Amino acid sequence: MERGAKVPSQRVRGNRYLQRIARDDLTLPEFNRLVDEALQSLPKRFADLVQNVVVAVEDEPTDEDLGVLEPDADPHSELLGIYRGVALTERMQGAPMLPDEIAVFRGPILRVTRTRAEAVREVRETVMHELGHYFGLTDEEMHY
Repeated sequence: MERGAKVPSQRVRGNRYLQRIARDDLTLPEFNRLVDEALQSLPKRFADLVQNVVVAVEDEPTDEDLGVLEPDADPHSELLGIYRGVALTERMQGAPMLPDEIAVFRGPILRVTRTRAEAVREVRETVMHELGHYFGLTDEEMHY
């Protein structure tokens, strides 16, 4: 793959098939607030490095988003978030860049969590995971 090419990275929570309980108790404004709180909880030294990134809540991943999943992924897994951009470690100096995007998927997160507390934790973990991709970390390099 060409250096500097946009590569989507994703956060997937697997095999929660038996635990999928539709949770509509978190409204869209509340869910947006949770994403904002997760971003505000970033340590200052990292927050200062996050530039030109749009973080948005989307209801569901698109077919294109789902296309990044491994072919042998559990068919019952959910894509919780995705990073659409070029990691800081892969950028060419001085090259003009469109804003990177992080999408946090509300529907899948509500389906894989059973309680409000679990949803709050999952939103934060998903935001941090996708920011990890922005900073150049792979899934294997992240703890959760």
